[in-house]
Amino acid sequence: MKKIILLIAVSIAIIACKSEKKEAVETTDEIKQEVTYKSFGKEISADNAIESKSMAEHYKSMKVGDSADSKMIAKVDEVCQAKGCWMKLNLDNGEQVMVKFKDYGFFMPKNIAGKEVIVNGKAYVNEVPVSELRHYAEDAGKSAEEIALITEAEKTYSFEADGVLLLEE
Repeated sequence: MKKIILLIAVSIAIIACKSEKKEAVETTDEIKQEVTYKSFGKEISADNAIESKSMAEHYKSMKVGDSADSKMIAKVDEVCQAKGCWMKLNLDNGEQVMVKFKDYGFFMPKNIAGKEVIVNGKAYVNEVPVSELRHYAEDAGKSAEEIALITEAEKTYSFEADGVLLLEE
């Protein structure tokens, strides 16, 4: 009788261990499936992208005319509502980076504000003239009064992207 009870106990323990291993494998598969991207422009990978906070520190050390090859991950604040030809990314420090696309080779969907992207290309610091600032404000759907308030050139953080990955949900 003791042998039968021992055999049942060992069998239950083995079955319980096998069930736990299956759950761990299923969880790993679910995580892999969750992170998918839609690609725009040149095909890039998500590997080695730096966080927007780190990129903000790089920008602070740059002067007008400086540039650096880079890949960063950030949230989209705004997108050109005319045709998706530029976007502004949040640097998590109150600053934004203006992203344009190399040779106007591709455009982004207009409804991606708040979504996460990975951009690959060239980061640089730029001085944007009043006429261009007004053009961007018009593309963003700003009122005539808001556009008229733009009267001075502005030092901006800029990025020329050759490829973008949009996190799909």
